[in-house]
Amino acid sequence: MASHRQAVFNDQPYVDPNPLPTSVPPVDELGTTSAPLKSASFFIGQYCKEVNEDFMLCKSENRDPAHCLKEGRKVTRCATELIRKMRESCLAEFDAHWQCLEKNNQYFQACRVPEKALNSCVFTKLNLTKTIPGSPEGQPQVHEKEKPIFTRVQK
Repeated sequence: MASHRQAVFNDQPYVDPNPLPTSVPPVDELGTTSAPLKSASFFIGQYCKEVNEDFMLCKSENRDPAHCLKEGRKVTRCATELIRKMRESCLAEFDAHWQCLEKNNQYFQACRVPEKALNSCVFTKLNLTKTIPGSPEGQPQVHEKEKPIFTRVQK
């Protein structure tokens, strides 16, 4: 007979022993899970475009993670600011959309009805639009179609 081993749990919070450089201003974490971030992702891309591009340019200049801490914190601050504005202006629509994503394995196509309400609210109150990069020009975005048709690719 095989002997049974007892499980050993070493759950300890990780604390980085290295302090942040003093030249990097502190910033709080965003404080959201992946569903609200995915719900707001296209708006974050539009609202924070300049700081995102600065961050990506910095990363391409130097692969050292410490090199771009300032730019990364600017991105976090920008995303935090937008999510705060979305909560202040469109709380019901934002909550309905990200909760739908949460319940549907984060598939956008399962949540088009609350997505339309969120897009409309964010456009009206924050003047931001959802534009999917790489979409064909001159055609409506997939989330704007009245009756979208989804096909599966046969493998």
